[in-house]
Amino acid sequence: MLKFFPILIVFLISSCSTSNKIAALKPEPDNASPLVYETTPSFINLPISVKLKDVENQTNTLLNGLIFEDNDIEDDDIEMKIWKLAPISISNENGKVKTILPLKVLFKYRIGTKTLGVELYNTKEFNLNGVVTLMSDVSLTNWKLNTKTELKSLDWNESPTMVVFGKNVPVTYLMNPAIKIFRSKIEKKIDAAIEKSMDFKPNVLAALEKICTPFQMSEAYESWLRIVPVEIYSTNAKLKNDTFLMEMGMKCTMETLIGKQPESKFDASKIVLKPVTKIPNQITANIAAVSTFAEASKIMTKNFAGQEFGSGSKKVKVQKVDIWHKDGKMVIALDVLGTVNGTIYLTGFPQYNEQTKELFFDKLDYALDTKSKLMRTANWLAQGLVLRKIQESCRYSIIPNLEEGKQNMMVYLKNYSPLPGVFVNGKMDDIQFQKIQLTNKAIIAFIKVNGTVNVAVDGLK
Repeated sequence: MLKFFPILIVFLISSCSTSNKIAALKPEPDNASPLVYETTPSFINLPISVKLKDVENQTNTLLNGLIFEDNDIEDDDIEMKIWKLAPISISNENGKVKTILPLKVLFKYRIGTKTLGVELYNTKEFNLNGVVTLMSDVSLTNWKLNTKTELKSLDWNESPTMVVFGKNVPVTYLMNPAIKIFRSKIEKKIDAAIEKSMDFKPNVLAALEKICTPFQMSEAYESWLRIVPVEIYSTNAKLKNDTFLMEMGMKCTMETLIGKQPESKFDASKIVLKPVTKIPNQITANIAAVSTFAEASKIMTKNFAGQEFGSGSKKVKVQKVDIWHKDGKMVIALDVLGTVNGTIYLTGFPQYNEQTKELFFDKLDYALDTKSKLMRTANWLAQGLVLRKIQESCRYSIIPNLEEGKQNMMVYLKNYSPLPGVFVNGKMDDIQFQKIQLTNKAIIAFIKVNGTVNVAVDGLK
């Protein structure tokens, strides 16, 4: 019996100094794997400005040398050739496009009749050399900048002449009325050249296709932002100083996806330009800040570093935190070491603190099996006071995520050039939190950003 007492004492001391083990059942994560999150429409305004100098350059490129030729005299008794003698100049005059065109005209006019099969014609040939001044009203139709041009004046560099017996004879008094015959041809030629040089559709669609190609917001999170146009709007074009101004806007959805690079949903054939009278001058972007559970777990593990929970001699330290999604709640697994060893599981609902821009977990409580085991082995750890102290560390700031999302968008607002000669600039206001959505891989904080965007065309190719 005496030999038994030392053994009993050693056993009792050993029992008092050894931590309790807890082996609570793990709430398994959901198996669902949603990759596309709920989205709300965004509106991006795109005020486009085009320098008149670019219109002038494009028009001069299209109209060069022989700019018009009509060799068929049979249809209207007229043959005509028009050459551009010097570069066309285009400017703004009281909100209209003023075009000055130095030209040379070879004009043949046939006078006569055809009677009883006998042709009695007399063809006159005129040489014109002068400067035509045209004025154009501006509008935007079906993506194209249209002009309605009228010839306002024609100043002769030298007197118009008519060829008579091989010699040029001045016929200014005859030619001035004859201007009416070919003025419409010159007006239509200028309109057609400006329309062709200012067809915005290829440039706009090419720029949209680049912008709507999914781009990676975070390599670490494997998150991608995909913009999908819904509708495109435009006001009529206006001429201000030396620039064409056109307000455009895009209604779109912004989807955040996790995993490999998603396919673009851009379809040029479905893009329709809708005319409107006014477009808001701000961009409203609804985007998502992605916090993966792995990233959130690392941050929360740091929050617990050096902290002890409990009272007196009964304390635990949290060594590691893991979180995942289960039935609309967050499961928080705490690996603890101390008076109790093992993993305890908590559940709660993620919430957002607008002031601190932190995610925290409301109505945090122990999972049912964990609570049952703690009540039997470590009731002090199950108490509300200890749980509240643990809850204080179950939070983390998403400011880095918000800033990362903002900075990724700013790349496209700092002289971004999707096409040669096209430059995008803008600014963004403070980020506003909207809501939280859970997936099996991440906590998604949906946010709204306001700002402005401007698209300038300078040196259009």
